[in-house]
Amino acid sequence: MPKVTAPMHKDGDFFVDYEEKVFEDVQAKEGEKALVTFHTVAFEGSIGFVNMLQATRLQRKGYETSILLYGPGVTLGLQRGFPTLGAEAFPGHQNFTNQLKKFMQEGGKIYCCRFALQALYGHGEPSLIEGIRPISPLDVLDIKLLHTRENAFIIDTWTV
Repeated sequence: MPKVTAPMHKDGDFFVDYEEKVFEDVQAKEGEKALVTFHTVAFEGSIGFVNMLQATRLQRKGYETSILLYGPGVTLGLQRGFPTLGAEAFPGHQNFTNQLKKFMQEGGKIYCCRFALQALYGHGEPSLIEGIRPISPLDVLDIKLLHTRENAFIIDTWTV
């Protein structure tokens, strides 16, 4: 049987060259926009959180960035906590809330479909994180069409 002779990895070791950047650091040109849509359930995978980070990065690159929460995506914008709203029941419990608040503090806009909020998930507008703008279900398509018309960069976040 082969014997492993390589020393154990230690805290502070490097596995990859994390400083090399292959592509230019793209920044938005004047007036460029981005839209990140979310049709994914909170806590059902990493894609929701990862694309929240992408939305924040787009905002920091100078894009006028908006987030659209629709269908199960509205669950990302709900206030949560345990035993009280805002309390963190376990480490990372408030990741979505904290990231969305940071995004809005840095100038990003978040829209949430009223139909999905009430009809699908039984919540009202007071359940939303402060600063999220509820919109008509008829606006869900129009926000995408408007961003397409303006040649915006669009990321669609879906999980099945």
